[in-house]
Amino acid sequence: MLVTPTRWSALFGSTLLVLLLIGVAGPPLRIGHFSAQSPSRAVPDGWKQIRFGENDSATRYDLVRRDSTVVVRARSENGASGLFAQQRVNLSRYPILEWRWKVTDMPMEADVTTDTTDDAAARLYVTFDYQDLGVLDRLKLMILRRVAFSEAPSRALNYLWASRQQSGEAIASPYTDQIRMIPVRSGSSRTGEWVRERRNVLADYRAVFGEDPPAVSGVAIMTDADNIGGSAQALYGDIVFRASSGQQSIDPRGSGSP
Repeated sequence: MLVTPTRWSALFGSTLLVLLLIGVAGPPLRIGHFSAQSPSRAVPDGWKQIRFGENDSATRYDLVRRDSTVVVRARSENGASGLFAQQRVNLSRYPILEWRWKVTDMPMEADVTTDTTDDAAARLYVTFDYQDLGVLDRLKLMILRRVAFSEAPSRALNYLWASRQQSGEAIASPYTDQIRMIPVRSGSSRTGEWVRERRNVLADYRAVFGEDPPAVSGVAIMTDADNIGGSAQALYGDIVFRASSGQQSIDPRGSGSP
């Protein structure tokens, strides 16, 4: 086929447009690249286990192969602990958070609005490098860390699969209002299947705290059933931050398609 100057111009223009779009969006920032690891009883590379509360029983985490890929399995028997990956993220550049999870055992009696029943089958925390808390908030945080939660962040968003709370409504943690919980899933209707989530963390932070966020300091996952004395199990897939290409609108209140 004869390639005319007009065809060369069109081809060059299309190629340039694709390259520009790739450059604008950029590659994803992988926080939990579990699928690239091998099944193991060890904590995933780049993550460490953290304890929440004074319960002696910790949630067990390991890497397992499920549905042709490697994911994190979390099993709690009256336990509470999480996995944390320290990672600085500029939300102005990477505002979109994507992950997938599957709940296989839900603590149906849990209610995250009270400290005596605050359990959830699956949680994903985004913590922030926030050093400018007021005096009262610093005092609350100091007490929280001394009494029960030594690893408590100064400020965090907690996306969770709740047992009964209505999806989408931000709730203050029963321990501190510096941690806001956002149930992105609720109830048992989709337990046993993989669900993909997509959140605009930048928009969520602005909506919840009423200001622009500092940089993200890390991401944590957690499955807990210590307060009600029951059991909970979940699987966590890869976790990534993405740039917003501007090609589609993101509803900051909702999650993506499963």
